[in-house]
Amino acid sequence: MADKLKITLVKSTIGAIPKHRATVEALGLKKLNKTVEMPDNAAVRGMIHQVKHLVKVEEI
Repeated sequence: MADKLKITLVKSTIGAIPKHRATVEALGLKKLNKTVEMPDNAAVRGMIHQVKHLVKVEEI
């Protein structure tokens, strides 16, 4: 496993269900094409798995 994950919002949350919108915001992503770095742990991996159709993930 990597130390950190680089997460980028690549698809809009306009049509997404409210639970997915909340997950994207909890990841710290507010605007399209914005990137955040998060620690690589089980909680973050689970959040990414829930919204994998909206985000792009890179291990750094």
